[in-house]
Amino acid sequence: MFRSMHVSGSLTPPGDKSISHRALMFAALAKGQSEITGLLAGADVKSTSRVLRQLGAGISPVREGKPVTVLSRRLTTPDSRLDCGNSGTTTRLLLGILAGKGIRATLTGDASLRRRPMRRVTDPLRQMGARIDETANGTLPVSLRGGRLQTIDYQSAVSSAQVKSAVLLAGLTAEIPVTVREPHASRDHTERMLQWLGETVVCQQTAVSYQPSASLIQGFALDVPGDPSSAAFLVAAAVLAERGELLIRNVCVNPGRIGFLPVLARMGASVDLMNARVMGPEPVADLLARPAALSGTVVAAAEVPSLVDEIPVLAVLASGAAGETVFRGVGELRVKESDRLEMIARNLRAVGGDAEVVGDDLHVRGTDRPPRGRIDTAGDHRLAMAFAVLGTVPGARVELSERKSVAVSYPGFFTDLRRMSGSTRHRD
Repeated sequence: MFRSMHVSGSLTPPGDKSISHRALMFAALAKGQSEITGLLAGADVKSTSRVLRQLGAGISPVREGKPVTVLSRRLTTPDSRLDCGNSGTTTRLLLGILAGKGIRATLTGDASLRRRPMRRVTDPLRQMGARIDETANGTLPVSLRGGRLQTIDYQSAVSSAQVKSAVLLAGLTAEIPVTVREPHASRDHTERMLQWLGETVVCQQTAVSYQPSASLIQGFALDVPGDPSSAAFLVAAAVLAERGELLIRNVCVNPGRIGFLPVLARMGASVDLMNARVMGPEPVADLLARPAALSGTVVAAAEVPSLVDEIPVLAVLASGAAGETVFRGVGELRVKESDRLEMIARNLRAVGGDAEVVGDDLHVRGTDRPPRGRIDTAGDHRLAMAFAVLGTVPGARVELSERKSVAVSYPGFFTDLRRMSGSTRHRD
């Protein structure tokens, strides 16, 4: 793919995917008109806009660099199935909204999404009173058949922002108090946005409680910051370079999203946060990344919720670090867009690396051999980007099975990867 000796200049990653989904959903639920700038124009966010339009929301086209206007209308029963594409966030959060509103609908998605677990969301919604039909395996398609919801104090078996958000959104739309408790605190974009919009949310360690208010959410204007998960790939490429530095602008630095930065610091990387500020409900900063010699580390299970999407690229970095890196308790990777846990290890071995899965742990031992071989991305955007980054090291010969999957979260990734490199050669 790419070989890079030098990095320079500055880049701005696309809008945060998690915030983009939520911005569209809250705008569809708000009273009046909302305007969203910086919205990610990736395939997953377009899935959210598409299904919200099917439910009756007025949403202007989602295009790169263009503001999106959302005119709230009463959400109603759709005429056909809601196709959520490849987007687990669209599906799981929408289940909470539809259950709270008592809207009858059937949700489905592509082959990958139809393999992903939905029972973790449908179980608490069913306990709240939603009538739900699903497959025997607890996967899509899932049909909601109404049901009046009751308050819940739910202990989630997994730390998942999607599970937590589905219950909170059900509470919001049904106008009932709810509480969600998790083993470890997951990302908090839904809570932050609710509070920013004037709703009452109380966060205590790993428990989040929502209390309905007497007034409706009003239309709003929001500028979506850059996605830290997308920025992580640019950071990693800068760390692997031989010289130079890269400024990555306008990145969301929500503490629940930048767990990869402390890990990189332990490994020996130098990434500075600059120009800290606030955009809407989220903290934002610029990241300055430089090349570094890396050493192995241990990533604890408690850290995983804040860096789960960055594990593929951290594992890629670990494959060239001195010593062993261990990622503890990362079994959740098995139910992402692919079985990321197995695919990371398999692909690292395919290019000459040393990696294995032991239970729910991933072990990566560093080597100084240039990576050479073919990568099976399994159509997973984060695997494609992670191994493209690995292909930037001197002497690398890394071939990806496909590149189109990056459109899910970072449509311009390969353009930006070329742009950041002062000395680059491209190989198809």
